[in-house]
Amino acid sequence: MSIMEEVDEARKDIRTDDYPMSIGEWINLYQDGDLDIHPEFQRFYRWTDQQKSNLIESILLGIPLPPIFVSQRKDGVWDVIDGLQRLSTIFQFVGILRDEDGNPVPPLQLNSTSYLPSLRNILWESEEEGNALPDSLRRIIKRAKIHVSIVLKESDENTKFELFQRLNTGGTQLSAQEVRNCILVMVNRDFYSWLDALKRVDAFQETIALSDKPLLEAYDMEQVLRFLILAEAPDDELSSIGDVGAYLNERMISIARDAQFDRAHWQGRFVGTFEALRAAVGDKAFKRYSVAKQRHEGGFLVSQYEAVACGVAWNLERGTLREDLSAAIQEIWSEPQFTDWAASGITAARRLRRIVPFAREHFSNQ
Repeated sequence: MSIMEEVDEARKDIRTDDYPMSIGEWINLYQDGDLDIHPEFQRFYRWTDQQKSNLIESILLGIPLPPIFVSQRKDGVWDVIDGLQRLSTIFQFVGILRDEDGNPVPPLQLNSTSYLPSLRNILWESEEEGNALPDSLRRIIKRAKIHVSIVLKESDENTKFELFQRLNTGGTQLSAQEVRNCILVMVNRDFYSWLDALKRVDAFQETIALSDKPLLEAYDMEQVLRFLILAEAPDDELSSIGDVGAYLNERMISIARDAQFDRAHWQGRFVGTFEALRAAVGDKAFKRYSVAKQRHEGGFLVSQYEAVACGVAWNLERGTLREDLSAAIQEIWSEPQFTDWAASGITAARRLRRIVPFAREHFSNQ
């Protein structure tokens, strides 16, 4: 197939429309329930009050804002794909924003900004004299326009997830897993809640022993996802992985949509694996072992996690797990089949196709 044919074929999967809308219209859509901004996403976005105040300043000064991207669902409701923080800020300032439980969010009180220092302590409405935004400025905000780009319901079902990932990776403050979490909420919110509960399992948190920053960026959730995807991944599937991030996204969506996925079974495997590791080695489970110093050191190592968690889970399921887990974990650092592929500079895809099959054999008592 030529490049022109590929472009023509791919363009058939995407149907879009775009036009300017006033902020007043955006407000009406939200209040009428015709716009889903996914308030549960708020936990992943970290705008400060100053950043929010700067947005309101931009609107008042007439500075054009980037377009809002939405996906039109079958029921006609718009799912916000990109622009959630901008819309949430506007709705919070106006005083209509609600959290994921439907409760009102306290209205935004503005900070001083570079061009408009008098915005300090200003509210959309206030009974205190001098604290409310003047009516004339409220009209300016309501009449200001923001373009909307709509992915129409006739588009391929996966288009909005692909677009969400592209628009929310790189230029934003979201980590790769936070983007996945947002996609997962759109695909199957109940499945997301189940994963979120798994990451809180005490044995899991105690063995991964992550610091505050990776926890803030949902790195623990990523490890739960890796476990579910990699623990039983066939060797030929592991060998065909190109980009690991894309592989995790694809498999995540597939599992979340699979009505036959046995959550109870996998929860049992997950809890059993990390309880076994906690009992054997505690928070040393995923820390490098220095053969020379004969001790574990450093922090969480993802290559060791992939090997140990997958190797233990595989053999627990089959009743073939070695009893000497502590020694087995230490021994992988003397095995070139692990150390050669866990070294820096090795891509995750090349690493996984070698250390996961190795670990399944290494942790077996047979």
